[in-house]
Amino acid sequence: MAACAALGGCSTGPSLEDQGEVTAPPGDSRRLIVGSAGFTESDLLAQMYALLLEEAGYGTKILSVTNRELYEPALERGQIDVVPEYAATFADWLNAKANGADAPTVGSPDRGATMTALRALAAPRGLNVLDAGRAVDQNAFAVTAAFAAEHRLKTLSDLGATGLPVRLAAGDECVRRPYCAPGLREVYGIDVTAVDPKGVGTTPAKQAVQNGEDQLVLTTTTDATLDEFGLVLLADDRRLQNADHIVPVVNRARAGSEGVVRALSRLNTVLTTADLARLNEEVDSWRRLPEDVARNYLAGKGLVPR
Repeated sequence: MAACAALGGCSTGPSLEDQGEVTAPPGDSRRLIVGSAGFTESDLLAQMYALLLEEAGYGTKILSVTNRELYEPALERGQIDVVPEYAATFADWLNAKANGADAPTVGSPDRGATMTALRALAAPRGLNVLDAGRAVDQNAFAVTAAFAAEHRLKTLSDLGATGLPVRLAAGDECVRRPYCAPGLREVYGIDVTAVDPKGVGTTPAKQAVQNGEDQLVLTTTTDATLDEFGLVLLADDRRLQNADHIVPVVNRARAGSEGVVRALSRLNTVLTTADLARLNEEVDSWRRLPEDVARNYLAGKGLVPR
């Protein structure tokens, strides 16, 4: 309810036919609202966006809205000016919004194709998708370090080649999603005997693998807590997962200027997937504030003053 009030109500954004600003010159509002989806990684990215924009002379405010169904229409309306997004996931979300829940997916492991599809879906809504950076947060699969050493595993192909039966700790939707259990079977030949519905990257899911109840856990490439459970990622060497690169998405009419693009693009030259995992760890495990972690990182890279 607080998020609804902050955004002026929970109604959806204007229809595409009413969005007359789509073809207008890009805007350059000097005070910008940076949106966060309310989880650690999104908070960190929002803080970094705000700091980079402030360094470029913009005033900023961060607004946390934990539901994409709320913040995306607000982005279209200009109540939020910029948000960090995930290329393939956001492309599929916009595609479903435009063409129905049963529309074929447009996100893919191909970064270029995914970005092309995303920009085509975003533009009619008055949104600009800036260039994707090096950091990517996509589904990933982990085993215990001991299990990997015993069976000489570095990749998911290695696991498939062993022929070992595998119980997978994941969300219950993993049973049917092509990038989860079905994909592991079809692309990698992994003998997934059951999906243990403990969630994606949750503590119970990791503990189930740690104690040998399950052998494989679905998590993400920026998971900051794998070491705590003695887990290691297996490389997605056949590119099963979609290209969920981090991308800033802006409201064109308010924040589509070259000044905004230049400010936010500076992050692309430095931020890696490993960096993002480490920053998540500083917040989640070391209990540091996202704004402090974000500033320390950018200052260390010479992008903002300490």
